[in-house]
Amino acid sequence: MRKVFSALMAVVAVLGMAGVACAADGQVMLDSPSLGLAVMGAALGMALAAAGCGIGQGMGLKSACEGIARNPDAAQKIQVTLILGLAFVESLAIYALVVNLIILFANPFV
Repeated sequence: MRKVFSALMAVVAVLGMAGVACAADGQVMLDSPSLGLAVMGAALGMALAAAGCGIGQGMGLKSACEGIARNPDAAQKIQVTLILGLAFVESLAIYALVVNLIILFANPFV
């Protein structure tokens, strides 16, 4: 229960930072506090995305190694599936990076 509560509080904190960072009042540039919150939100979002992708890749690699150890004849099929799955998981981190770069440099709040 403690882990669920901690994860829920982290999500609430991220969403709270994003809401404050998006309130730009029609200015051309973000003011200093809003820019700071946007940077903190982007950093936290990228950290969560990288951590989630790292955990997912580790679990996939662990399962692939166990599968190859149990059935060495299926190693080729498992390896192809593993590489494809890892590419999909890594693309999620790249999408998070792109969104964070848009938040930081494209200034979509105006």
